[in-house]
Amino acid sequence: MQQRPQQSAQLVMDFIRNCKQRRGTKVADATGAELTGRALLMRTLILRRLLRRHVLGSGESHVGLLLPPSVGGVVGNMALALDGRVAVNLNYTMSSDVLNTCIEQAGIRHVLTSQKFMEKMSFDLNTEIVHLEDLRPNLRLSDKLVSALGAYAMPAGILARSLGQARTPSTDVLTVIFTSGSTGTPKGVMLTHANIASQVDAIDQVVKLTSQDVMMGILPFFHSLGYSVTLWTVMATDVQGAYHFNPTDARQIGKLCERHGGTILLSTPTFLRNYLRRCEKSQFATLDVVVAGAEKLPKELSDAFQEKFGVRPVEGYGATELSPLVSVNIPRSRSPDSDQVNAKEGSVGRPVHDVRAKIVDLESGEELGAGRSGMLMITGPNVMKGYLGRDDLTSEVIRDGWYVTGDVAMLDEDGFIYITGRESRFSKIGGEMVPHIKIEEELNKLIGASEEEGPKAVVTAIPDVKRGERLIVIHSKLDQTPDELRKGLSEAGLPNLFIPAADGFYEVDELPVLGSGKLDLKALKQIALERSGR
Repeated sequence: MQQRPQQSAQLVMDFIRNCKQRRGTKVADATGAELTGRALLMRTLILRRLLRRHVLGSGESHVGLLLPPSVGGVVGNMALALDGRVAVNLNYTMSSDVLNTCIEQAGIRHVLTSQKFMEKMSFDLNTEIVHLEDLRPNLRLSDKLVSALGAYAMPAGILARSLGQARTPSTDVLTVIFTSGSTGTPKGVMLTHANIASQVDAIDQVVKLTSQDVMMGILPFFHSLGYSVTLWTVMATDVQGAYHFNPTDARQIGKLCERHGGTILLSTPTFLRNYLRRCEKSQFATLDVVVAGAEKLPKELSDAFQEKFGVRPVEGYGATELSPLVSVNIPRSRSPDSDQVNAKEGSVGRPVHDVRAKIVDLESGEELGAGRSGMLMITGPNVMKGYLGRDDLTSEVIRDGWYVTGDVAMLDEDGFIYITGRESRFSKIGGEMVPHIKIEEELNKLIGASEEEGPKAVVTAIPDVKRGERLIVIHSKLDQTPDELRKGLSEAGLPNLFIPAADGFYEVDELPVLGSGKLDLKALKQIALERSGR
């Protein structure tokens, strides 16, 4: 694939062109829905017309979606892209309060969803909910005829111009993806057309995509990897997407992969363990590329997965603010014939095309040489435009074009990245980001600690083979038992993932602090490691 020019966005044009060229199946899902490229384009054009006529106002830029990975979810996102709107795929695993915070920040007036999906949820949202099924009675014969003409007869360039998308600036925001930082407050990550296009190019160069490839779309579109890779890489290249709404549903994913001949699977180690236990060897027989991220990929898991399915998972690294892909080990089956080393187990790979990494000293900011650990900094076309409405937070993490990842890492002589620790106040457990401070706040409320005397309990984390990391609470002498505190956290509405295990509470005489009076996070982690026998 040739590099896209940066003066105008080409994603929409690539979507249109690839749909017109794809005579066979372009998208399918576990419900049995299946569309060719032209049928997908026609369906998308119809929905765009209905939304413009009956739902969306002319000045309405940000539109919410509550749709799982599915043919319907693809059509909804593409309709917004063709209309020049900013898609905001909302995290349907969050509470109504958190979702309403996101809706308010983005100024969302409408959320697109389906009746069937919402029947499974119990959301109370402060915006207008639009069930896409309810738009069907408004469908006119003219909608079908005009959309069919655009999908089947009109040249791609003319169609793009008729939609007003031929000269969309590459710097325009394509999506806002909300994530929780170390404080647990949702932040809207603004990703542009250029950001997402850089990811499509990077995946194409790493994996060497062909028209025979089938991407397994199991990651939700509210995650940047799901949006950038399993959605847009499928839409902007000549590959097929096969979607399922639940990444933990191993049995259905196995059947879907076997039915459509899946070749590429992006997942997390937690999900891979589930597939290893529950999927049949024959169901993953066509898999050629398996990439795991969000957690450390243990060698033992790679060994077991390769032994059963005949394909060895490789590890990659990314962050929502980086669109998200930064680096990846190139699978052996897609490695070019050269003397260059393309993968090193234990690393998260080399930076993808046009992305650069450097390591700086945690205190001085001085750039460090190979083999020395420090803060990992990333620059390239994948760096987000910024946090929605939060220039102050943006300036904290983007310095002279370099994104401060919050991860401690080192680079080897060949440019491979090794993650050695995390300084940020969050953990990645089972692929999900868990904020330490949110848990600490609730714990200290339960304990009755006052702001004047400071916290009596602090959260840190230690490595965990199965889930990536394990929460640990370091605390001074308390009146409550761990079980009482865990029950209180649950009653406060924290998800199970945010609640430390009963044996993860360690008492100390006093919490360690730095000379500045701030908590000594390194010392806390060291206490946790020593007490746990690590």
